[in-house]
Amino acid sequence: MKFMKAAMAVVLSILLAVGMAVPSQAARVYNPDTNTWEEPSVVATRSRGGSPVKKQIVDYDTNYAVGTIVVETGERRLYLVLEGGKAMRYGIGVGRDGFTWSGTHRITRKAEWPGWTPPPQMRKRVPDLPAYMPGGPDNPLGARALYIGSTLYRVHGTSEPWSIGQAVSSGCIRLTNDDVTDLYERVKVGARIVVNH
Repeated sequence: MKFMKAAMAVVLSILLAVGMAVPSQAARVYNPDTNTWEEPSVVATRSRGGSPVKKQIVDYDTNYAVGTIVVETGERRLYLVLEGGKAMRYGIGVGRDGFTWSGTHRITRKAEWPGWTPPPQMRKRVPDLPAYMPGGPDNPLGARALYIGSTLYRVHGTSEPWSIGQAVSSGCIRLTNDDVTDLYERVKVGARIVVNH
Protein backbone atom coordinates (compact mmCIF):
# COMPACT_ATOMS: atom_id res chain seq x y z
CA MET A 1 0.00 0.00 0.00
CA LYS A 2 2.83 2.40 0.86
CA PHE A 3 4.47 1.51 -2.46
CA MET A 4 1.23 2.36 -4.35
CA LYS A 5 0.91 5.74 -2.61
CA ALA A 6 4.56 6.55 -3.34
CA ALA A 7 4.14 5.51 -6.99
CA MET A 8 1.02 7.69 -7.36
CA ALA A 9 2.87 10.65 -5.83
CA VAL A 10 5.72 10.19 -8.35
CA VAL A 11 3.26 9.97 -11.28
CA LEU A 12 1.42 13.07 -10.07
CA SER A 13 4.64 15.06 -9.70
CA ILE A 14 5.75 14.02 -13.22
CA LEU A 15 2.41 15.07 -14.70
CA LEU A 16 2.62 18.43 -12.95
CA ALA A 17 6.25 18.92 -13.99
CA VAL A 18 5.44 18.46 -17.68
CA GLY A 19 2.38 20.67 -17.42
CA MET A 20 -0.24 17.99 -18.06
CA ALA A 21 -3.72 18.44 -16.64
CA VAL A 22 -4.48 16.35 -13.61
CA PRO A 23 -8.15 15.31 -13.47
CA SER A 24 -8.44 15.61 -9.69
CA GLN A 25 -7.17 19.19 -9.95
CA ALA A 26 -9.84 20.26 -12.47
CA ALA A 27 -11.67 22.53 -10.01
CA ARG A 28 -8.43 24.22 -8.95
CA VAL A 29 -6.33 26.98 -10.47
CA TYR A 30 -2.63 26.58 -11.20
CA ASN A 31 -0.49 29.26 -9.55
CA PRO A 32 2.80 29.63 -11.47
CA ASP A 33 4.28 31.76 -8.68
CA THR A 34 4.19 28.87 -6.20
CA ASN A 35 4.09 25.98 -8.71
CA THR A 36 0.99 24.58 -6.99
CA TRP A 37 -2.70 24.03 -7.63
CA GLU A 38 -4.94 26.21 -5.43
CA GLU A 39 -8.61 26.80 -4.78
CA PRO A 40 -9.88 29.76 -6.87
CA SER A 41 -10.87 31.58 -3.67
CA VAL A 42 -7.22 31.49 -2.49
CA VAL A 43 -5.92 32.95 -5.75
CA ALA A 44 -8.68 35.58 -5.72
CA THR A 45 -7.20 37.30 -2.72
CA ARG A 46 -3.77 37.70 -4.28
CA SER A 47 -2.58 39.51 -7.37
CA ARG A 48 0.76 39.06 -9.10
CA GLY A 49 2.43 41.94 -7.31
CA GLY A 50 1.01 44.94 -5.56
CA SER A 51 -0.31 48.23 -6.81
CA PRO A 52 2.16 51.10 -7.06
CA VAL A 53 -0.63 53.13 -5.42
CA LYS A 54 -1.57 51.80 -1.99
CA LYS A 55 -5.21 51.93 -0.91
CA GLN A 56 -5.85 54.08 2.12
CA ILE A 57 -8.56 55.89 4.04
CA VAL A 58 -8.43 59.62 3.33
CA ASP A 59 -10.39 62.75 4.26
CA TYR A 60 -13.08 63.26 1.64
CA ASP A 61 -15.53 66.16 1.73
CA THR A 62 -18.51 65.28 -0.47
CA ASN A 63 -22.29 65.38 -0.69
CA TYR A 64 -22.44 61.85 -2.13
CA ALA A 65 -24.04 59.19 0.04
CA VAL A 66 -22.00 56.60 1.89
CA GLY A 67 -21.35 53.67 -0.45
CA THR A 68 -21.03 55.81 -3.58
CA ILE A 69 -18.08 55.09 -5.88
CA VAL A 70 -16.45 58.20 -7.35
CA VAL A 71 -13.93 57.70 -10.16
CA GLU A 72 -11.60 60.62 -10.80
CA THR A 73 -10.20 59.71 -14.21
CA GLY A 74 -7.69 62.58 -14.27
CA GLU A 75 -6.33 61.65 -10.83
CA ARG A 76 -6.40 57.94 -11.67
CA ARG A 77 -8.03 57.30 -8.33
CA LEU A 78 -11.28 55.68 -7.22
CA TYR A 79 -12.95 56.79 -3.99
CA LEU A 80 -15.50 54.76 -2.05
CA VAL A 81 -17.41 57.18 0.19
CA LEU A 82 -17.33 56.16 3.87
CA GLU A 83 -18.95 57.67 6.94
CA GLY A 84 -17.56 60.69 8.78
CA GLY A 85 -16.12 62.62 5.85
CA LYS A 86 -13.79 59.78 4.82
CA ALA A 87 -13.28 57.64 1.74
CA MET A 88 -11.27 54.58 0.83
CA ARG A 89 -8.96 55.64 -1.99
CA TYR A 90 -7.65 53.15 -4.55
CA GLY A 91 -5.22 53.53 -7.44
CA ILE A 92 -6.77 52.69 -10.82
CA GLY A 93 -5.93 52.24 -14.47
CA VAL A 94 -8.25 54.16 -16.82
CA GLY A 95 -9.15 54.41 -20.49
CA ARG A 96 -6.42 55.47 -22.87
CA ASP A 97 -6.83 58.47 -25.19
CA GLY A 98 -10.07 58.18 -27.10
CA PHE A 99 -11.59 55.73 -24.60
CA THR A 100 -12.31 57.95 -21.60
CA TRP A 101 -15.89 58.70 -20.61
CA SER A 102 -17.94 60.17 -17.78
CA GLY A 103 -21.39 59.77 -16.30
CA THR A 104 -23.48 58.59 -13.36
CA HIS A 105 -24.78 55.04 -13.22
CA ARG A 106 -25.51 52.21 -10.78
CA ILE A 107 -23.64 48.98 -10.14
CA THR A 108 -26.04 46.46 -11.69
CA ARG A 109 -24.13 43.23 -11.12
CA LYS A 110 -21.14 41.78 -9.29
CA ALA A 111 -19.16 38.70 -10.33
CA GLU A 112 -16.28 36.65 -8.95
CA TRP A 113 -13.72 35.47 -11.53
CA PRO A 114 -15.98 36.64 -14.37
CA GLY A 115 -15.80 35.31 -17.89
CA TRP A 116 -15.14 37.87 -20.62
CA THR A 117 -16.88 38.36 -23.95
CA PRO A 118 -14.99 41.06 -25.86
CA PRO A 119 -17.45 43.49 -27.47
CA PRO A 120 -17.69 43.46 -31.29
CA GLN A 121 -15.94 46.85 -31.57
CA MET A 122 -12.95 45.49 -29.65
CA ARG A 123 -12.80 42.29 -31.72
CA LYS A 124 -12.84 44.44 -34.86
CA ARG A 125 -9.81 46.39 -33.55
CA VAL A 126 -8.04 43.25 -32.32
CA PRO A 127 -9.12 40.38 -34.61
CA ASP A 128 -7.23 37.63 -32.74
CA LEU A 129 -9.25 38.08 -29.55
CA PRO A 130 -11.33 35.04 -28.59
CA ALA A 131 -15.12 35.27 -28.76
CA TYR A 132 -15.20 34.30 -25.08
CA MET A 133 -12.61 33.78 -22.35
CA PRO A 134 -13.53 31.87 -19.18
CA GLY A 135 -12.75 33.43 -15.80
CA GLY A 136 -9.41 32.84 -14.14
CA PRO A 137 -6.11 34.48 -13.23
CA ASP A 138 -5.20 35.23 -16.86
CA ASN A 139 -8.60 36.69 -17.76
CA PRO A 140 -8.39 40.47 -18.36
CA LEU A 141 -11.26 41.09 -15.90
CA GLY A 142 -9.25 39.62 -13.03
CA ALA A 143 -10.62 38.38 -9.72
CA ARG A 144 -13.79 40.49 -9.51
CA ALA A 145 -15.97 42.71 -11.69
CA LEU A 146 -18.58 45.34 -10.89
CA TYR A 147 -20.82 45.96 -13.91
CA ILE A 148 -21.73 49.60 -14.60
CA GLY A 149 -25.36 50.15 -15.60
CA SER A 150 -26.16 49.12 -19.17
CA THR A 151 -22.74 50.23 -20.39
CA LEU A 152 -20.02 47.90 -21.68
CA TYR A 153 -17.76 49.18 -18.89
CA ARG A 154 -16.78 47.55 -15.63
CA VAL A 155 -14.72 48.18 -12.54
CA HIS A 156 -12.55 45.06 -12.55
CA GLY A 157 -9.33 43.47 -11.44
CA THR A 158 -6.08 42.93 -13.28
CA SER A 159 -3.01 40.78 -12.83
CA GLU A 160 -0.92 43.61 -14.35
CA PRO A 161 -0.29 45.83 -11.30
CA TRP A 162 2.13 47.98 -13.32
CA SER A 163 -0.89 49.33 -15.24
CA ILE A 164 -2.35 51.03 -12.14
CA GLY A 165 -1.98 54.79 -12.48
CA GLN A 166 -1.82 54.46 -16.27
CA ALA A 167 -4.24 55.17 -19.13
CA VAL A 168 -4.25 51.72 -20.74
CA SER A 169 -7.79 50.31 -20.99
CA SER A 170 -10.61 50.52 -23.52
CA GLY A 171 -12.70 52.45 -21.00
CA CYS A 172 -12.98 50.06 -18.07
CA ILE A 173 -11.66 51.01 -14.64
CA ARG A 174 -9.08 48.52 -13.37
CA LEU A 175 -7.66 47.85 -9.93
CA THR A 176 -5.23 45.17 -8.75
CA ASN A 177 -6.91 41.88 -7.89
CA ASP A 178 -6.27 42.57 -4.18
CA ASP A 179 -7.88 46.01 -4.34
CA VAL A 180 -10.87 44.98 -6.47
CA THR A 181 -11.55 42.10 -4.06
CA ASP A 182 -11.55 44.58 -1.18
CA LEU A 183 -13.85 46.97 -3.07
CA TYR A 184 -16.14 44.10 -4.11
CA GLU A 185 -16.72 43.16 -0.46
CA ARG A 186 -17.63 46.76 0.45
CA VAL A 187 -19.96 47.64 -2.46
CA LYS A 188 -23.56 46.55 -2.91
CA VAL A 189 -25.43 46.00 -6.17
CA GLY A 190 -27.39 49.21 -6.73
CA ALA A 191 -24.60 51.47 -5.46
CA ARG A 192 -24.17 54.73 -7.33
CA ILE A 193 -21.02 55.20 -9.40
CA VAL A 194 -19.92 58.62 -10.64
CA VAL A 195 -17.20 58.77 -13.27
CA ASN A 196 -15.60 62.20 -13.71
CA HIS A 197 -13.47 62.89 -16.77
